Amino acid sequence: MTTTLSTSARPQSRVRQPNAVVLSYSELLKSVKSAGLLERRVGFYITVFSTLVLLMTAAWFGFALIGDSWFQLLIAAAVGIICTQLSFLAHEAGHRQIFASRRANDWTARILATSVAGMSYSWWEQKHGAHHNHPNVISKDPDIATGAIAFHHEAAATRQGRLSFLTRKQGWFFFPLLFLVGLGLQIDSVKFVFRRAQVTHRWVELPILLARLSVLPVLAFSFLPLGMAFAFIGVQLAVFGFYMGASFAPNHKGMPVIPASSRVDFFSRQVLTSRNISGGRFMDILLGGLNRQAEHHLFPDMARPQLDKAAKIVREYCRKHQVPYTETTLLQSYGIIVRYLNDVGLSAGRHFECPMATVARRY
Repeated sequence: MTTTLSTSARPQSRVRQPNAVVLSYSELLKSVKSAGLLERRVGFYITVFSTLVLLMTAAWFGFALIGDSWFQLLIAAAVGIICTQLSFLAHEAGHRQIFASRRANDWTARILATSVAGMSYSWWEQKHGAHHNHPNVISKDPDIATGAIAFHHEAAATRQGRLSFLTRKQGWFFFPLLFLVGLGLQIDSVKFVFRRAQVTHRWVELPILLARLSVLPVLAFSFLPLGMAFAFIGVQLAVFGFYMGASFAPNHKGMPVIPASSRVDFFSRQVLTSRNISGGRFMDILLGGLNRQAEHHLFPDMARPQLDKAAKIVREYCRKHQVPYTETTLLQSYGIIVRYLNDVGLSAGRHFECPMATVARRY
């Protein structure tokens, strides 16, 4: 199912009583708990982490073995892929999916994020927490904040001059821009840890972050010719950024955008704005569990191996309560994103009635 996006809706003038979806959500949670789907799967994560560490070790062994050769760019791409996979683990630890202890999860996420992705965990936690609380809600979800891309009609309408030309074609620019995601994450992280405001565990993150951002260039420029070293760093960062961006983009891009003034219950808000990606266990590995996006948003601390079983329960629950449940293939999701972003760009300056307002009134 594909839902056309929109941006403007009138706030409801009266508070509605909880409907059947709201009142029975506790039943869904009980069903998931009784099925044992909120139990930890530490063994799974230890296996995944150990495998990725072995692969990373093999990659750097290959770096030393290959020497002065343009085949090093294959090593750079492999390092970018492995860093992304380790970042998926940081994301899961940040959601308390791995360990029963919150402290163990937080420190695992912090060490992995800073040392592998070169990203501040404190910055990510703040940003990603806002996203989970308000997915696709205008002015509340930082993931749809206006930047190079306008993710909703209101943002596109403000574009003028040369920017308006780029915005009208932005769907075609979206995926090429993902190559810059890794660099953007690192720049934002450095700005965050150096800001004057309080940063949780600043003096833990700062040295690890600086070491991570220094080690790769030092290795590249120490053992490779100048041009090859620049290419190695560029490929690693581009592959990491594209893989990260292309994994997170299908989750919500091209799904309903909710006006800040709308009142939508928790269950409907999480499901209506989320898109699952079909593909079974292979997609679970490729996207780090992000392919089960509706279930991840409903049960953010659920371990990755449990999401598949939860999806069957949630799908039936949505069918029973007539709540749209969206699932497509990965390639279909990319096509939807491009078409949607182009539609947003072309619609700049026009007035749109928000289909999401109609959806919001139903719940």
